[in-house]
Amino acid sequence: MKSIERIMCWEDDLSIQIVLQYVFEMQPVKFLLSDDGREAVKMALDFQPDLILMDVMMPFLDGPTIFKSLQNDFRTSKIPVVFMTARIQPQELRDYLALGVKDVIAKPFDPMTLFAQLNQIYGELRDERVMSGLQKRSSE
Repeated sequence: MKSIERIMCWEDDLSIQIVLQYVFEMQPVKFLLSDDGREAVKMALDFQPDLILMDVMMPFLDGPTIFKSLQNDFRTSKIPVVFMTARIQPQELRDYLALGVKDVIAKPFDPMTLFAQLNQIYGELRDERVMSGLQKRSSE
């Protein structure tokens, strides 16, 4: 299973940014952290991440708004997005997944397992795409 090589994170809480930086510096991954989603699409285009991890509640633009901007641009619409949030009630979780995000990670998260968790999500998405492509070819 191929692991994440490039990850982009949007998080406005400085203490969580520090933890994320520590997590990703310990892994063989290039990462970009930002606390402002107003330049989200441009940053994603420039960085070309394999996966985006973003906080749901942020100033200026919240996670769902940033996600919709990414989805509305064909150049970023295929980048998988995982939300991070402390608001993880069942209805909220359903609402986030209904938007089209690939998964939701609850805060507080375990820094020791976060990268493995993201890699698992990424691997499952890759497996789904491979299987979808195989099914498509076999039906032609």
